[in-house]
Amino acid sequence: MVQLSVNVNKIATLRNSRGGAVPSLIEGVDTILAAGCRGITVHPREDQRHITPDDVRAIATRLAPERGSVEFNIEGDPRDDFIALVLDTKPEQCTLVPVLPNEITSQAGWSEANQTEALKAAIPALKEAGIRVSLFVEALPEPIKWARSLGADRVELYTEPYARAHERGEGEAEFKRYRDAAALAHEIGLGINAGHDLDLENLLLFRTLPHLDEVSIGHALISRALFVGLDRVVREYLAVLKG
Repeated sequence: MVQLSVNVNKIATLRNSRGGAVPSLIEGVDTILAAGCRGITVHPREDQRHITPDDVRAIATRLAPERGSVEFNIEGDPRDDFIALVLDTKPEQCTLVPVLPNEITSQAGWSEANQTEALKAAIPALKEAGIRVSLFVEALPEPIKWARSLGADRVELYTEPYARAHERGEGEAEFKRYRDAAALAHEIGLGINAGHDLDLENLLLFRTLPHLDEVSIGHALISRALFVGLDRVVREYLAVLKG
């Protein structure tokens, strides 16, 4: 079964909009785990508009007794303070994501054209610490091969193009590109994650992607939880992935 990792950024966004500690990020994590999910994702951005370094440490402490059965995934751009935080908290996985100035959310994947010296330095440092490294990339041959050449363990396929195609009724045609990308990644020894705008509808097809290890879902999941509850919606996503 494909693993679900719930991105809890939006819980922190709601908390930060008012200040204080409500809603509780740790209570959210507890609810997600109690519903049967075995993965938690956070993206601590430099502007701290949702997840903060203290949040990362608090979640790491909460998950410490469950290491081995629950995966902690920290994603972000390879700036110095981010890498230091990851090395300090030692999650199972670090997903390195390019960040553009003033972006609301991720808009593109890594490639050889936009790689940085910080990225190239971060990968061996993380792997030496025993942290699995995933690179956020487009579902295209060139960035997948490039990610392998840098020593990444996995790629996370950027799925917004698939989500938009699905909305237009063209999901199956776009899905072929992801299927080909997954086949290539698997052939050259990379694990395969995916994320960005996946939801209960478009996941029905995407869950069939060959060799898919993990999907990271936050915005759609937390948005639906506002109306039906976090426990229920996590179980809905797990049911879809189980098929």
